Amino acid sequence: MTFYDYEPGDFYDELFEAKGKPRPDAVPLIERIHTLGMEEVIRRQQAAQVALFKLGVTFNVYSDGRGTERIMPFDLIPRILSADEWLILEKGLKQRITALNLFLADVYGDQKILKDGIVPSEIVFSASGFLKPCIGLHPPKGIWCHITGTDLVRDRSGQWYVLEDNLRCPSGVSYVLENRRVMKNTFPVVFDTMNIQPVEEYASYLLETLLNLAPEHLPDPTVVVLTPGIYNSAYFEHSFLAQQMGVELVEGRDLVIADGYLQMRTTKGLQRVDVIYRRIDDDFIDPKAFRADSLLGVPGLMEVYRSGKVAIANALGTGVADDKVIYSYVPAMIQYYLGEEPILANVPTYLCWEPSQQSHVLENLDKLVVKAANESGGYGMLIGPHSTLEQQEDFAQRIKASPRNYIAQPTLCLSRVPTLLDGEFEGCHVDLRPYILYGKDVYVNPGGLTRVALRRGSLVVNSSQGGGSKDTWVVYK
Repeated sequence: MTFYDYEPGDFYDELFEAKGKPRPDAVPLIERIHTLGMEEVIRRQQAAQVALFKLGVTFNVYSDGRGTERIMPFDLIPRILSADEWLILEKGLKQRITALNLFLADVYGDQKILKDGIVPSEIVFSASGFLKPCIGLHPPKGIWCHITGTDLVRDRSGQWYVLEDNLRCPSGVSYVLENRRVMKNTFPVVFDTMNIQPVEEYASYLLETLLNLAPEHLPDPTVVVLTPGIYNSAYFEHSFLAQQMGVELVEGRDLVIADGYLQMRTTKGLQRVDVIYRRIDDDFIDPKAFRADSLLGVPGLMEVYRSGKVAIANALGTGVADDKVIYSYVPAMIQYYLGEEPILANVPTYLCWEPSQQSHVLENLDKLVVKAANESGGYGMLIGPHSTLEQQEDFAQRIKASPRNYIAQPTLCLSRVPTLLDGEFEGCHVDLRPYILYGKDVYVNPGGLTRVALRRGSLVVNSSQGGGSKDTWVVYK
């Protein structure tokens, strides 16, 4: 089998318009792979996975009885986006994150959008991510969502949709950077001939974003990455980003409140910390303000944060915007705050707390995707066409018992990318998570993490559910 024998099928394929007809921006890659031959491509795939193994690119699965740490599965056939297409996505992502930041400032401030009835107040106040201790907060520079990973999908027609927003502690960018490093070694000739936009500047942009939060009078502010520890699913990424930025990786036990400031324990004594890039969920970050049983955070941190003596990215309370019910109102937020039409559409969404929409969902569970409002990683989800009657009945009972906590969406025919499975090229479904940094300006790293469902026919791309990743190339002429 050659690459030109690959059958795109009845889906939007990211590399091929039809069998034997590559998309224009993919031609150099397709020709190179065709020249190499299948045996050499398989050898390079194996070499790429070994390289990632040696780099320690891992993730943890808590529910896996075979051991928690796994190597992130990787496929060397990249996804390719044209410059024109990327510019639209970039513009749409900047618009969306600007509106979400205004929403967060509003709901923890004057709550005008609630008073005007654009977003129902009961939906916001009942969201698990809405934190009352954050009411009245004023984060530095008025920025709440400094680092965002927005999940995008493309349907059979090629139309892009926003699947969900991730504003609390979005993960995965380390795989983007390490995948690119490996791909440059795997296809050096292709990188020499194609104008593929670099992703390696992300760490420097991230550090700049964090330093932007420090008081301007500080000549040399101290930035740290706060991790829950080695057993967290994204610990590799925490340590990787700290190393890339040249800052300390700390746990809660390394920090203490002293003299009214957050201080870091060092061999030379206490050192003031000015900015935290936190990779701990809000509930665990301060046992005095949130969960009293948390051993991961720093007692008293909330008080210091509220007084403006330390900056935290992302700001506490941003998780309210991750709620999948509130997600459905983002297009209205864009119109309300910016006076603009959304550039990127949401996936059509049914809200189970509304009786008429709930009835439609319950009558069509075999056709819809049902999601819990605050689950992630592919958990708490029913994919109707692939579910059993028993699973459908289970979700029907869940919806009736807690309608506010469920949404439903049509089953999209996600776009596919050729992927090596069992020594052959097969189309596998993908999504895309670009990473957006909000500092002095809004920066979107060119490309993002393409997550791929490595089980035949699966629509679930999460690594915890058997998915893997691909490099994403934004190609300029």
